[in-house]
Order: sequence, then structure tokens, then C-alpha cells
Amino acid sequence: MTVLLNRSTILRALDIPTVLDNLRAGFTQHPEIAPQRVRTDLPGPGTATTLLPGLLPGIPAYTVKVNAKFPTATPALRGIICLHDLTDGTLLAILDSTTLTAWRTGLSAALATNLLAPHGTEGSAVVGVVGAGVQAGMVVRGLDALGGVEGLVVCDVDRERAAGFLGELGIPGVVVGSAVEVVGRADVVVLATWSREPLLGVADVRGGVHLTTLGADEPGKVELSAELLRAARVVVDDRELAVRMGALGNVGLGTEAAHATLSEVLTGRAAGRSTADEITVYAPVGLPWQDLAIAWPVYQSAKEHGATIDFLG
Repeated sequence: MTVLLNRSTILRALDIPTVLDNLRAGFTQHPEIAPQRVRTDLPGPGTATTLLPGLLPGIPAYTVKVNAKFPTATPALRGIICLHDLTDGTLLAILDSTTLTAWRTGLSAALATNLLAPHGTEGSAVVGVVGAGVQAGMVVRGLDALGGVEGLVVCDVDRERAAGFLGELGIPGVVVGSAVEVVGRADVVVLATWSREPLLGVADVRGGVHLTTLGADEPGKVELSAELLRAARVVVDDRELAVRMGALGNVGLGTEAAHATLSEVLTGRAAGRSTADEITVYAPVGLPWQDLAIAWPVYQSAKEHGATIDFLG
């Protein structure tokens, strides 16, 4: 029997500290099979992306994810994650990808952001948000769990949505009118937009600030200028993907612009932030194993409560 895990079931089974621990462990391990991320444009405004296989040592399962993105839809990302038994391919569960992707992306970014922020892992920070959507909210929740959030500075093309973002999180903050204003008032800035033009350049960012750019996860999407990325210490989740469809390649930069991967920083093979006045950037695209890091514990916790279906019946 295959367990069907929808949004509400996933949310009941999620535990943020556990997920953060799973993601941290995943970044220090190295799956034997290279991940694949296949993307194509659809007729009209949408794109389709497949991530496979999601593999982690010690977990007897793998994931295959199929997503579609439609910028004007709510939610903009829709899809499913299939969790399969590693020994015989049995379809163990189908999970809502909208919910799981938001959490795995947001909490992975929170882990990296906390590591590279000017305060390190020592305390709270004023966090700036550019693009007050679900993804940024997940990062803020993760940062709050890791070290605390002192306050928020938020901007969005929809000012009412920015105000609602503050109210939903319940963290003191202000709404401002531009990304430049955000970076002028925050220690850490999370960008999660659909922008295709740089929102910040090198002249906009003072030393010591950390930037996490989540919006530049497909060809053509840009949040930080090439000059800013050249001036910063850039950490990515995967060098080749960051060039092929991420923040580096989308502004004409190559793999040499990435100083390290998050795995290299967490395992001590490369330095993260080296000085207090350094600008640091985390620029992920997203890796298949991150889906498994959340899907497996959610399945273990919720498999007795989810609806089931026999696809072979």
C-alpha cells in the first residue's frame, strides 16, 4: 500500500530541530550516485522540473520529485514527491511537493545562513526579507530555531503582503520600500523573488552583511549582480548547478566564482566567513537528497495516519 501524505499531514509530522539535524547530516555525507536536475519550459508561463534520485547513506529509500512552477499561481510551485523502497522500488508514499519543497529549501537555507552570518552561531540577528512569500518565511523560522531573530525588515512588491508576513511570524519588524533599504538595516538578508534583474549591486551592500539568494534557481532569474557576487565570498550547494541554472551562470559567472560548497564548509574542507567585514552569499539551487532528508522522517512519523491506495490493485 502507498501512503498519501498531504499538506496538513506533513505539517503535523514535521519537527524543525529534527529536520535541521537531518539536513546538517546530509550536507556532510556524499551520495555515491550523482544527482540529476532536469528542467524544461512548458507552453505558456510554466516550467517543469524533475529531481532524482534523492539518496542518503543509511536511508533504505529514494525519492523522485516532479514539480511545475507557475509564477502567477498560488501556490506557484505544485507537484509530488514519490518515496520508493530502495530494495525493490515499492512506492512507499506520495507526498505534497509544495509543502515539502518549501520546508527543505527554507530550512537548508537557514542552516547555511546561520553558518555564514556575521554573528556565526552565537546569537540573534536583524533579518531582512526581500520577497515576503512562503519560502522566506521558512528561512526565518529556521533561523529563529537556530539562534533567534532579533527583528525583521521586510519589503515586497505587495506592501500588504509584507505586513501580513510580519503578523504571521509574530516577530517585531518594519516594512520598507526597497531591497536597498532592507540591506541597509539588516545583518542578514534573504531574497526570495521572481526577479530577472539584479535587486542589489556591490555599492548597495556594506561589509559584514550576509545575503541568501533563493530566487535565482532557474535560468534567467537574477537577484544579485555579477559585480556583487565577485566581491563576496560565495557558497553554493552545487557548483555545476549554480552555473547551469543558478545565481552564478545567470549573470555570466563560472564555477571559479564559488569559493566553496556548503558541504565543504560544514566538513571543514573550506572556510565559510573569514572576517567580520566580509560580504558572504549563499546561492543554492536545490539537491534531490534534501527531499529525502525530510520525506523519510515524515513518512516514518505519519505512515499510520495517512490515507492509502493500492496502485497495483
